[in-house]
Amino acid sequence: MSKLNSICVFCGSKSGNNPQYRQSAVELGSLMAERNISLVYGGGSVGLMGIIADAVLDAGGEVIGVIPQQLAMKELIHPRVDQMHIVDNMHTRKALMSELCDAFIAMPGGFGTLEELFEVVSWIQLGIYRKPMGLLNTSGFYDPLLNLVDHCIETEFIKSKYRDLIIADEAPATLVDHLTHHQLPVIEKILDLKET
Repeated sequence: MSKLNSICVFCGSKSGNNPQYRQSAVELGSLMAERNISLVYGGGSVGLMGIIADAVLDAGGEVIGVIPQQLAMKELIHPRVDQMHIVDNMHTRKALMSELCDAFIAMPGGFGTLEELFEVVSWIQLGIYRKPMGLLNTSGFYDPLLNLVDHCIETEFIKSKYRDLIIADEAPATLVDHLTHHQLPVIEKILDLKET
């Protein structure tokens, strides 16, 4: 892959207790706008979701939101995002976000972020998508998860070649560079998105 036109970013609807999470979101958003990479995200205006969307918009970049109708009010739909897709449910949200992007990044977040991250990695493993997945490992946030993945490989629940399905870096610019040049392992397509 030589050019990323859009990145889907999964992240928390809260900003966490470490100021570096907020700072990394601002850095990533500004970088994406600078490199003319569109942000595809969950459509909210709160937490890290709102911070990265604001950072992209403030730097003159493009933001595409995707949010289920039921969460539109609860997550405080972002009023500055012109390209907002309001969908029926979470599955449709994730599928559309995945279709609209060239790569994925998970920033710090909770259950929703982790669920989105692992669903995408599963889809990549099944050959549904050939798009790189990155973790913005701010202040080592994802170290425990990466240790768990390594443990799953050591205990032979995950093939070692699939370790390269997840790229992690603490610096937004380095992570985006890795995603741009990353070569995914050869994977036989097992399922189509319609079969999930």
